[in-house]
Amino acid sequence: MGKKKKVIVAVTGASGSVYAKLLLDSLLKLSDQIESVGVVMSDNAKEVWRFELGNEDYDQYPFIFYPKMDFNAPFASGSAKYDTMIIIPCSMGTLGRIAHGISNDLISRAADVVLKERRKLIAVVRDTPFSLIHINNMKIVTEAGGIICPANPSFYSLPKSIEEVAQTVVSRVIDLVGFEQDSYRWNEE
Repeated sequence: MGKKKKVIVAVTGASGSVYAKLLLDSLLKLSDQIESVGVVMSDNAKEVWRFELGNEDYDQYPFIFYPKMDFNAPFASGSAKYDTMIIIPCSMGTLGRIAHGISNDLISRAADVVLKERRKLIAVVRDTPFSLIHINNMKIVTEAGGIICPANPSFYSLPKSIEEVAQTVVSRVIDLVGFEQDSYRWNEE
């Protein structure tokens, strides 16, 4: 196994809190591959989590949580050497600010750092349909080295619950990070 990863998880106010929850749950199970996880949530993300999941369990995870305006967080600088940033779900407003270099909070600053350091940024966008502005912002972030991973679930694993459907997206994100995991693979036993 390679070196342990340092991961930033950013949660924005787009619908899809279940994706963030399942990712945090998955990261707990992958702790042997992780050096550290830093989490930052927007105020809207917390509100959407409460509405969609009916709880405030986001603060029960054993990761380090940083306030959205904490520019002293280690991953606000490239010297901290965080490998990967996952924005899940990623609102189109957040994506637009990242695409245009507007670092007005810790999420957009951390994304700016990850891109400038040529590290891995994964934006799990959760909106539909896309306007031309959204598409152009996705193009800009992709050209800057980011990965746009729309929250489009797959169904060939025959998921039986909303959580299993959402997990198909989270498993894809975990693969993109480079973690080893057990998950459904197309046409493999």
